Amino acid sequence: MTKIAAILTDFGSEDTYVGTMKAVMLGITPQLQIVDITHAIGPQNVREGAFALLNSYRYFPRGTVFCVVVDPGVGSARKPIAAQCAGYHFVAPDNGVLSYSLLDLQAEYHAVSLENPEYHLPGASHTFHGRDIFAPAAARLASDPASLKDMGPKLERIVTFPKPELTYSRQRVTGEVMHIDHFGNIITSIGILRWQGDDELSLEALWNEEIPALRLSAASANVTIHSHTIHGISRAYYEAQLGAILAQIDSNGFLEICANQESAADRLDVQLGDKVMLRQTS
Repeated sequence: MTKIAAILTDFGSEDTYVGTMKAVMLGITPQLQIVDITHAIGPQNVREGAFALLNSYRYFPRGTVFCVVVDPGVGSARKPIAAQCAGYHFVAPDNGVLSYSLLDLQAEYHAVSLENPEYHLPGASHTFHGRDIFAPAAARLASDPASLKDMGPKLERIVTFPKPELTYSRQRVTGEVMHIDHFGNIITSIGILRWQGDDELSLEALWNEEIPALRLSAASANVTIHSHTIHGISRAYYEAQLGAILAQIDSNGFLEICANQESAADRLDVQLGDKVMLRQTS
């Protein structure tokens, strides 16, 4: 059976950090297949890393080990942890980066603090736990999932983020900007949205169980961010003129604001956390 480890970091590609982590992992488990999810998470942006993991983990087969290193607290009192949930393993700092994925899995997790030095590189540094603690743990778990219990004491709870903003009142759904991708597309917390026909959309709120299942007309929906309002929700970029700003549903079911072959984030001067409103006009 193929052993898979998927790595997600904010390390970028200019330095040696990612390659060194892979070398450590392959030195422990030579047959390991390593997949790079991304290394372009914004520096120290733990919430962005959590959202990226949410949108990628489910496409990997059960048994995959995720090594997630977005770690502004490296060397501090924050714990390095490993967790098992619904057939997946996660290795990460205990700073909330696993929050959204564990919530989405809707299953009990078993987590430990990675305190056993037998599963670290000798002489582990205070500044590169990705190489010295997380990479060795991920490689060991890929070859021997049962080793989780030996890596350190069990944790009754781990750090989790508050859920992203998502509220519903007076036919309006209000969310926030969760991610801005390489193209300048603005991905929001408003979802999960699914097409039910040529014009009808359903909304099953991912972040707020108090919001009822909603139906809305794509043609008569308005999306507002800052002072800019987009009339209607499109299926894809081609429905808008070159350079025009539009709203569409991204591949993961979240409301997305984009510009046809331009950066919507630059055009609208948008930052992570900015409020977005979706409302039905008729």
